[in-house]
Amino acid sequence: MSFAKADALGGPRRSVRQATRMNLNQVTVASADVIRAIEFYSKLGLKLIVKSPPKYARFECPEGHSTFSVHMVEPMAPSQTVVYFECADLDETVRRLQQLGISFTSLPRDESWLWREARLQDPDGNKLCLFYAGPNRLNPPWRVA
Repeated sequence: MSFAKADALGGPRRSVRQATRMNLNQVTVASADVIRAIEFYSKLGLKLIVKSPPKYARFECPEGHSTFSVHMVEPMAPSQTVVYFECADLDETVRRLQQLGISFTSLPRDESWLWREARLQDPDGNKLCLFYAGPNRLNPPWRVA
């Protein structure tokens, strides 16, 4: 059975079940001090590709094609968003970052959802999670489809 229908002009509409092709490209977080954020995210291992202080900076993630940016916001409001960065060598990454002066709110631990996670905040209070999930990121045992 087809779910395609005609639109108002008589042409076929896309099927309701047809998925839109998209990929998460970039996440942007707020910062009261973009220069301070550049220093912090560079320590995390992100590569600075756009530097436009005091308003904006963009980074390239070390793997894949995603980018991450910070933009100046005054006043800063507490964020409820958590940004996740996956790294295969989580424990070693956390040790290296601690040696660079990065503080963690929780050190690496195995979670019930089969991810290993460490939590921290950037200097503006944005919540971050460094994690390793392996195949469980996309294919947990409870995956719906």
